[in-house]
Amino acid sequence: MGRPRSSFSDKPLLKVSRPVSACSRCRAAKVKCDGKLPACTSCEKAGRENECSAASDQFTRGKERSYVAALESRIETLNRRLEYAKQRKASVALHDQDAAPVAASIAQAPRKDSLAVIRDAVHRKAARKRENSDVNALISDFGYLSVNATTRDFEPAVTNMTFARLVLAAATNDPLPEPSTTLLPPQKVAHELVQFYLSNIYPLYPIFSDTTLLTLVDDLYTEARRPVRSTDQWLFWMVLALGSSAQSRDMKDDYYKHGVEYVGRALAHADRALQPGYVTQIRSLALLTQYSMLDPAHFDSWHLKGFTSRAAIDLGYHQDPSPMNAVAMDNAALEARRRTFYCVFALDRAISMVHARPFSFYDDAMSVELPLVVRSPPPVFSGGAISGPFSIEASSYLFKLRELQSYWYQNLFQADPSDPLPDAILFIWQVCLEMRKWSEALPKSLPADILEMLDLELRYSYVYCIAPSPRTPNLTDYGRLLIYEHAISYIERMHDVAHAEKNAAFYTYHDALRVYFMGSQFLAVLRDIPEATLTANPMHVYPYPAPGNPPPPPLPEHGKRMDAIPEPGKRLDDHFQRSVQALQKVTATLGKYGERWEDASSLKASFETLSSEMVENMRSRIQQNEQRRQQQPQQQEQSRQPQITQHQWIPQQPQQLQYPPRPQHQQIPQQAMQNAMYHQQGAPLQQLQYSPHPQQQQIPQQAMQNAMYRQQGTPLPQRPQEVSWVDVDVAGMIRGGGQI
Repeated sequence: MGRPRSSFSDKPLLKVSRPVSACSRCRAAKVKCDGKLPACTSCEKAGRENECSAASDQFTRGKERSYVAALESRIETLNRRLEYAKQRKASVALHDQDAAPVAASIAQAPRKDSLAVIRDAVHRKAARKRENSDVNALISDFGYLSVNATTRDFEPAVTNMTFARLVLAAATNDPLPEPSTTLLPPQKVAHELVQFYLSNIYPLYPIFSDTTLLTLVDDLYTEARRPVRSTDQWLFWMVLALGSSAQSRDMKDDYYKHGVEYVGRALAHADRALQPGYVTQIRSLALLTQYSMLDPAHFDSWHLKGFTSRAAIDLGYHQDPSPMNAVAMDNAALEARRRTFYCVFALDRAISMVHARPFSFYDDAMSVELPLVVRSPPPVFSGGAISGPFSIEASSYLFKLRELQSYWYQNLFQADPSDPLPDAILFIWQVCLEMRKWSEALPKSLPADILEMLDLELRYSYVYCIAPSPRTPNLTDYGRLLIYEHAISYIERMHDVAHAEKNAAFYTYHDALRVYFMGSQFLAVLRDIPEATLTANPMHVYPYPAPGNPPPPPLPEHGKRMDAIPEPGKRLDDHFQRSVQALQKVTATLGKYGERWEDASSLKASFETLSSEMVENMRSRIQQNEQRRQQQPQQQEQSRQPQITQHQWIPQQPQQLQYPPRPQHQQIPQQAMQNAMYHQQGAPLQQLQYSPHPQQQQIPQQAMQNAMYRQQGTPLPQRPQEVSWVDVDVAGMIRGGGQI
C-alpha cells in the first residue's frame, strides 16, 4: 500500500491570520487589518505606528500581551490535538493494511475470538469519529479567513496558486492566443508605439516615470543587453500593447493584432509583475486595466480596476505619509506616490461611472493631496529616436475633474435614495459651477486633442449630473434644455472624433458606452420636453437664482444662436432637424465603434430600436410644417384686396373714405379731421370721440386736406413732400392755434 495521503491540515494552502478586531485607523478607512502587534502592517506602511490602536476597549493598549498569551495557549492546545489526530490516523492506516488477514481469520477463529474482533472494529469506528470531530473542530476554529494581499503568501516558490493566476482567472473574458514569436519588434516600430503612448496616454495617467521607460527601451535594443527584470518586461510589452491598440480602428487591422500579441508576451511575466506587496504591482495592474478598456473582448475592466484599487489601499497609498515620515521622504518620491494613487483613483471613478456601479472605496477613506501641476515643454520625436521631457500637466486637471465627479456621484447615486437632498436644484447648480470654473482654468497650452477630450468630459459630466437620479428624480424645463443642448454638442463632436483619420488622445470602448448614455438621455428629454420650451426664449425658463445662490450653467453657444431665430415655426423645425441629425449621428458613431469593438454593434442595434419611432415622428412633423409654409403665400394672395394709392381721390363723403393705413406715419382719428373741417367753415365743433378699437378705419392725410380745400373753394396747393403726423399738437390744431 502507498503512503497515507496528505491532508489539508498537513500542508495548508495559505498562511492565515485571524485578527479579532481591526484597529481604529483600518476600521475608519474600511481596509483589511492583519491585527499584527504592536502595530498592524497597514499602519506601519503609512508611517503611523503610534496611532495604531484597537477599535474596542477589550484589547486597548496595555492588554495586548494577555491576549497574545491566550492565543499562544490556544495554539498549543490545538497543536496537541492535531498531533493526536495524526497519530490516530497513522494507526488506522496500519490497521487497514492488516485488515485482509484479520478478515480471513474471522471465519476460522472460534466464536470468542470473533467477538473480540468485532469489538476492535467498533473501537476503530469510534476512533475515526473522534478524528473527524477533532479535524472539524480545528477547521472551525479558523472561522472566516482573511488573506492579506500584502503578504508573501502568493510567492511562486511557495505555492502554484499565484496572485496573477487569481487575477487573470477572474478578469479574463476570452483567452488570448499564444504569441507567434519570441523576438523583439523592430526598433523603429517600438519607438513609434512608445512615442504615441507618451504623447497621448501618459500625459493623462503618469503611473510611472518616463525616464524609466526610455532607459528600458534603450537597454533592450543595445547590443550588450543587460538582464531585465520581469516587472520591466511587463512594463515594456504593456506600453507597446497600449500604443498599438489605441491606434486601432478595426478589430481586424494590424494595430489590434499586434496589441494582442504584445499582451500575450507580457503575460509570460505576470507572476512576478503582479506579485503583491510591491509598488510594481499597482503599476502593472493599472497598465492592464488601461488595456482592458481598449480590448473588452479579452479582459474585464470592472474586475481589474477593483484589483488595482485594493492593491493601492493594501500598500497604504490612499493616505499621505505622516508628517514625521514625510520629512524623511523627498518631494519627488512623495509626488510620484501621489500620482500613482490618483491614476488608480481616476481609473476607478471613470470605470465605475460608465458602468453605473459603486466605487471601490469612498472619498472619506482617502486622504491624499493632489499632485503638483508640472509644466514641461512638448516632447521631441525625430528620426526614430525619442527624447523628453514629457508633459504631465494634463493629468493634474483630469485628477481634479475626477474629484468633482466623485463628489456628486456619491451624493446623487450612491447615497440612500430614501434620504432626499435638502435642496437638490441648488446642489446641482453648485457642482456645475465648480466644474465650469475647472473648465475655465484649463490652460490653452495643453495639446488640442487633450483639450477637446477634457471638454467632452465636461459636457458628459453636465448631462450625468443634471439627469434624474435616485435623490433628484424631478427635472426642470431649463434642466431639460441644458441636457438637450449639451447632448447635441457632445454627440456631434464625438461623431467627428470617431470618424477622424487617426486616433488621438485616449478614447476607449468606454467612449462608446458614453455615446450610448448621452443618446439615451437625449432621447428621454425629447419625449418629455414641451415644444414651447424649444421655441421660447431661454430667459423665459431660466431659473434666476436668489442672491448668494449659485447660478445655473449657461447654454452652449449654439443654443443661444438658435433662440435668435425670429420665427417660432422655423425655430421649431430647426430643432427637429437638429434632433434627427443628432439621433442619426449616435447610430453612426456606434456603428463606427462597432468596427473596433463587437459590443458597440449591440449598442447600435439597441439604440436604433429605441429611437426609430422618434425619428419618424420628427420627420413627419418637418414635412407637415414645410407644406404648411408653402401654402401660406397662396392663401395670403387670395385674401389680399386691391390697394388705393395716396394721390387718388374718391368722390365720396370724407367720413366714408376707406384707404389702407400707412404704417410709417401716425394716423389721426376720423372724428378729429372732421372737426378740423368744421372749424375752417365756422361751424360748431362736434364732440371729439376716440375709439380704441383696432379695426377703426383711418383716412389718409392728403385726402382729408384735399377735401377741406374743395369745401372752401380754394385751389389745391402743390406739396412736394408728404406731411408726417409726428409731433403734431392735435388739440391745438383743433382749437385753431396748432402748427404742423
